[in-house]
Amino acid sequence: MQTLSWETKRRYNAEVRRTNYQSSMALEGIAVDPRTSRLTKADVIAKYTKTQKR
Repeated sequence: MQTLSWETKRRYNAEVRRTNYQSSMALEGIAVDPRTSRLTKADVIAKYTKTQKR
């Protein structure tokens, strides 16, 4: 039996998490497009700092 590298296991885990998330959202009736890029932490912070200024 061949051994798997840590990177291969990490990628597999990430893919399973993504599919589980999409399935969970579908069960709740929320459409999630897997092709869209995910926002980075900096993008989210920038969005909310723009709207929070008064």
